[in-house]
Amino acid sequence: MMIDPVRDLGKLLLEVEKPVRYIGGEYGRLAKTGAALKTAIAFPDLYEIGMANQALRILYKGLNRIEGVSCDRLFAPAPDFEALLERSGTPLYGLDTGIPAGELDLLLVTLGYELGITGLLTILKASGIPLHAAERREDSPIVILGGPCVSNPLPYSRFVDAAWIGEAEAGFFELAESLRGLKQAGQRRSAVLERLREHPSVWVPGKAAVRAIDRDFPRRGPDAAVFPVPNLKTVQHHGAVEIMRGCPNGCRFCHAGYWYRPMRQKPAEIVRAEAAAFIREGGYREISLSSLSTGDYCHIGDLVESLNKEFGGQHISFQLPSLKVSSFSLPLLEKIAKVRKSGLTFAVETPEDAWQMAINKKVSLQQITGILREAKKNGWRGAKFYFMIGLPVAQLGLEGSGEEEAIVDFILAAAQETGMHFNINLGTFVPKPHSPYQWAAQLDEETALRKLNYIRGRLKARGHKVGIQDPFISSIEGVISRGDERAGELIEEAWRRGCRLDAWTEYFQRDIWREVMDAHRDWVDETLGARPPGAQFPWGIIDPGLSPAYLAREYVKSAAQEQTGACSRDCGLPAGPPSGPPSGPPSGQPCGICHGKERVVENPGALPLPAPEAVPAEDQETAAETRTDPATWKILFAFSKEKQGAFYSHLMVVEILSMAMVRTGLPIGYTGGFNPLPCLEIASPLALGIAAGAEVAAVETASFVSGEDFRDLMNARLPEGIRIGETINLHIPPGKKKHSLAAVLWGGLYEDPDGAGPAAVPFSAEKAYRQERAGPQGSPYGMRRLTVLAKVSGQPERSASYFDVYQELYQAEP
Repeated sequence: MMIDPVRDLGKLLLEVEKPVRYIGGEYGRLAKTGAALKTAIAFPDLYEIGMANQALRILYKGLNRIEGVSCDRLFAPAPDFEALLERSGTPLYGLDTGIPAGELDLLLVTLGYELGITGLLTILKASGIPLHAAERREDSPIVILGGPCVSNPLPYSRFVDAAWIGEAEAGFFELAESLRGLKQAGQRRSAVLERLREHPSVWVPGKAAVRAIDRDFPRRGPDAAVFPVPNLKTVQHHGAVEIMRGCPNGCRFCHAGYWYRPMRQKPAEIVRAEAAAFIREGGYREISLSSLSTGDYCHIGDLVESLNKEFGGQHISFQLPSLKVSSFSLPLLEKIAKVRKSGLTFAVETPEDAWQMAINKKVSLQQITGILREAKKNGWRGAKFYFMIGLPVAQLGLEGSGEEEAIVDFILAAAQETGMHFNINLGTFVPKPHSPYQWAAQLDEETALRKLNYIRGRLKARGHKVGIQDPFISSIEGVISRGDERAGELIEEAWRRGCRLDAWTEYFQRDIWREVMDAHRDWVDETLGARPPGAQFPWGIIDPGLSPAYLAREYVKSAAQEQTGACSRDCGLPAGPPSGPPSGPPSGQPCGICHGKERVVENPGALPLPAPEAVPAEDQETAAETRTDPATWKILFAFSKEKQGAFYSHLMVVEILSMAMVRTGLPIGYTGGFNPLPCLEIASPLALGIAAGAEVAAVETASFVSGEDFRDLMNARLPEGIRIGETINLHIPPGKKKHSLAAVLWGGLYEDPDGAGPAAVPFSAEKAYRQERAGPQGSPYGMRRLTVLAKVSGQPERSASYFDVYQELYQAEP
């Protein structure tokens, strides 16, 4: 039986934090019922983290495009909801279809951070799926792990049946079609698992695997399918267009930079089309052009300028994360700040020139201060810096013991040069598999803490804000990422003793993890220690496509402070066309990833700039006349909040309505300032758990929009639980007073469950009325506000419909 959380859990949902995490109903859901192959992506962290995850989007949309395959979504429950599920006897379920997770064929887990693994164990327990792969039955789902953490799958081997190594676009969807065929033929779990074992990019215990690389990434057309738009703001609440996969720079500390080779850039026209889909289909007002090093995207400045010209008039802004210092320029900063001014971030990592040469990343103080001085002239007042301690520069023969003093000196010098104060984030370096520093030792916790405290104490005293990552957490990350099957024992022991959502400070159980780590101290120290040349790594069973000899050479070059150039299109390939015969020796210093099928791909050119829209002369005159006090069009509308809608908070409703308005393409009015927002107001916020028949809101529009068009376009683009009802369009001439909804609020009209008739309650008494109705348990669930009432003009003690009052105040259009 499918689970409907509102029906099956009802008012119990109000006992947990943010119940919207668990009720589904988002706009843009794609999963279907009745599919031959039933899958779900299980993200091992909270909803607001998972819904911003790029891998989840790729898998969800790719699998749901396949006929006969359904892919649902589920997320790790917070401890309060985990307890509620157990208390109520409800298994964890998919948000799209309500399918219990234990009834799936495949449970797909994407793991981007090692400490997220306890979230997977919680998902398995809450779903009734045996924790250990060896204990699963023929009716159990097959648990498949993916993501960058599977570059070493051994620590997770006791919990998963298989791991997909590499990029899903490079074969996983074709594999899913094959598995669907098995299910349609009546084959059981064992046959499906055997088919998985046969794939070269599927790892199972006792088998090696080769990383799958999506060579068609630059040529894939834009994906216009709507990914479910979260009703709860996510940690990165914007549309993320992946403009480049991989990175050309070869920073020796960066696991992702090696794991996702080679660099592949999407053509600008595909980037533009995907950005347009996020805006028009998703309703996002901020678009991130994401990659590991966005500044290395060819023609990035031209791309941003073209996007601004096309979408800036719609108040859409574009962000460029991961800009390296050499790609910063004042013109580029001005382009990305055209609509919304974002912060400046510099990932310096280590401050001394020699150490930067060793890690293959050059970020000079002079470059940074030059950028900051120019930025300050244009309105920026500060910046954020990232540094790591424990990079293996000291172990490789450099003077690295004073890195804490060097970081302090670097920041103080930058502050003196610019007159700015900074936010500094500090972490402890974790050497990762399949990178040049996989042989290096991780800095011990005691030394790391001493260094971090030194930096924090010196810089906070000078007015800078300093945040540090707990070095003990870094030690756990190192043990899991570098360990073998024994790491699974630590993970399970910590989880059984209560560890949950370890990436969150408020949930992290330090004492439990400390006891678990100490109980295995000898092995932990060995795992975090240095590895000799020629050592056999646990992760040697995984072929990332990189030459082991290349990684070893990079480790030696680090000791010699010798840099390696960025990846280029002809590095490691013959000088002739990619499809032609070898015509000469390889150029550059090949890593082994480019060998005919795989190679570096760059954006071939810039987008043409859109032609400026011509404004008729009469419109220019009208605009000039009314610039200081223009005429205003306003749509007054009612909307209901039923079922899921009762669990949407006021701020959620504001964002849901705002994003739906962007999706309509209607000429919505916006506020001014650095962060323009739709000119939307709601008459009276409603407490969580209370349903509503006709809440009242209003939005300004730049021109006339019929109420009927507004209602129909909005209702086609809203999530479950909210629907637009009555609407009128109001015209406010220049000079006419604008009455806000709050200024004329009288109170609310509530449904009486005893059948005595509706109760009109003044706003000043609403809170007390709801508390009295809630009873001794204090739950407002089951209450329903029929509508919101306005004060009658000139008779504030009397109430009437907002629509009647506003039609008297302004001219109402049909």
